[in-house]
Amino acid sequence: MRQPSTGSPTVYAAKMRTPFAILGIRTGGGAVTGIEFLSARGRAQSPTDSIAERTCRQIERYLADPHWRFTLPLAPACSDFQRKVREALARIPVGESRTYGELARLVHSAPRAVGGACGANPIALVIPCHRVVGSQGSLGGFMGVTDGEPIAIKRWLLTHEGYRFGA
Repeated sequence: MRQPSTGSPTVYAAKMRTPFAILGIRTGGGAVTGIEFLSARGRAQSPTDSIAERTCRQIERYLADPHWRFTLPLAPACSDFQRKVREALARIPVGESRTYGELARLVHSAPRAVGGACGANPIALVIPCHRVVGSQGSLGGFMGVTDGEPIAIKRWLLTHEGYRFGA
């Protein structure tokens, strides 16, 4: 799962247990700045601020109803291109997917660049990069890999949202 790249531990405003992983929630300046999938073997942590508390409540609503629409203030660190991809991701309806190529055409780029922007998504789940799949029905990658626990998380999320595999 994701590990901090700095060598120093990442400080989370909450760590929420879900059926597929622990979600590490980061906040700052009155907004969500990051949500990361952490190992399901980790420990939960109660929210330390109101934004983290609100985020946990909204994730609970999503887990109960995949059609729940998040209304969180988001402040992801990203480039202009990543922002364009993020906006395109937000328009993918629940239960549907888009391929990397389809998104690339929307943002006037290449599929690999879209894949890179999805892989750099700092706010997992709320910004639904899990709805992007490979061509010809493959799940594609997730969290920088094409198999293992991250793909199981992607499959869980898509199934939860009513995605019909192979349809």
